Amino acid sequence: MLTLTSDFGTPYPAAMKGVILSRTDAQLVDIAHDLPRQDPRAAAFWLRETVPYFPPAVHLAVVDPGVGTDRAALAIRVGDHALVGPDNGLLRPVVRRLRESLPADEPMVSAYEIVVDDPASTTFHGRDVFAPAAAEIHDAGVDRIEAVEMLASLDLSDCVDLEFPTPTRDDGAIHGEVLVVDDFGNAITNVPGEWLADSERVAVNDVPAPVVETFAAVEPGERLLTVGSHGYVECDVNQGRGDDAFGLVAGDTVTVVPAE
Repeated sequence: MLTLTSDFGTPYPAAMKGVILSRTDAQLVDIAHDLPRQDPRAAAFWLRETVPYFPPAVHLAVVDPGVGTDRAALAIRVGDHALVGPDNGLLRPVVRRLRESLPADEPMVSAYEIVVDDPASTTFHGRDVFAPAAAEIHDAGVDRIEAVEMLASLDLSDCVDLEFPTPTRDDGAIHGEVLVVDDFGNAITNVPGEWLADSERVAVNDVPAPVVETFAAVEPGERLLTVGSHGYVECDVNQGRGDDAFGLVAGDTVTVVPAE
């Protein structure tokens, strides 16, 4: 299996698939190609929340504002998975998540730079650099990734890291940040769900809402806070858009305090 993730929309992913299928018989699975444009942090969040549910596979992810610059191209093995993408932090959160599930006696992580001397384009490395590398890794097998000729061994600590901001608490207030907004308009924060386990009603940036377990716990069109499947607090609306109702976009800070 070989998964593909990008912010390319259409038709660019088709060119990547053509390159891959001309080199290997991988089963191709699209994770998403409509991720927020040129936003590696948002893509990193969704990769972290989706890739661990796959069986062993090669995962090609391209959200690459630095395409054509001197940023490196990476392949990272984590157990039975291989991740391929730009060295802009995109792959690091999912690497950490996958590593957490490895047995103690498994090799932790091995990282490689993808070496392509003269790619056909400086603007489409998804097609000309990452897709060929993903195909070669799939063809060789993840457990033999070191045998792929276009890869050069690399120390993971030399690669760009990306960590999500850490929320804080003081005097009954929670200070966090909106990590992403999904297609439903749910504003997903970095606040762990257990932090609101004993709360019934709070205010987010002075906007009050109940803390509930399901969307249907409030009437359609009403605001709510709940804990999403990822374990973080979301600012939502039942059958509506939480981002609009709370006035939030990705990157906004949120202050959560008890409310009457």
